[in-house]
Amino acid sequence: MTNEHIEAVIFDLDGTLIDSEPVHYLAEKELLQAYGIDGFTMEMKKPYIGKSTESIMEALKEKYHLDASLESLVAEKIKRYLYLAYRNMDVYPEMRTFLQQLKNSNIPLAIASGSSRSIIEEILKITELQPYFSVVVSAEEVAAGKPAPDVFLKAANDLSINPERCVVLEDSQYGVEAAKRAKMYAIAIPYLSEPPLHPLFGQADLLFEQGMSQFSASKAIKWINEKR
Repeated sequence: MTNEHIEAVIFDLDGTLIDSEPVHYLAEKELLQAYGIDGFTMEMKKPYIGKSTESIMEALKEKYHLDASLESLVAEKIKRYLYLAYRNMDVYPEMRTFLQQLKNSNIPLAIASGSSRSIIEEILKITELQPYFSVVVSAEEVAAGKPAPDVFLKAANDLSINPERCVVLEDSQYGVEAAKRAKMYAIAIPYLSEPPLHPLFGQADLLFEQGMSQFSASKAIKWINEKR
């Protein structure tokens, strides 16, 4: 575990700041139906939560033998997702409170997400979160998505802050693993919080075991301030 003082906070987007996983699921379900594939359930979606858009579509293409290029599938998924997102998207209220507390403390903030840049930018517009973040990184812009540490390392580099002085907020085990591989602090708010939790969540420096229903902005900001 890093013992450095915290100087910046890096956020995952989907499932951490916004409850977007049901929207991703609907977009993927509709896409599969367009190719004649029925029966894709939320339970079947769960193993993909926390992975990049490209890696998810690559897996679905292989699993269901979709007769289309990966590039076209990614583009179609993004189009369907954004159409649904305009009608079904909001920030978790406690996260919005937390963002304001961090802003009031003049702590630099970044987004490091597995989503495409076009999705990230549109969601930040829809939710009016752009002013909070000085850096935005998409998995499209690095060699490998989570659980590789690349997106977090690029975010730290773009912030001009040592990775060991960053804390990551994540909802997936892949994100927690990526944060620890980047030698960063990790705060975990599991999206899939029903027990048993994935063992990788045990690597988090601060864990809200019951997910967003337990997350406390005041507790998180107190923990960060103690390490500044």
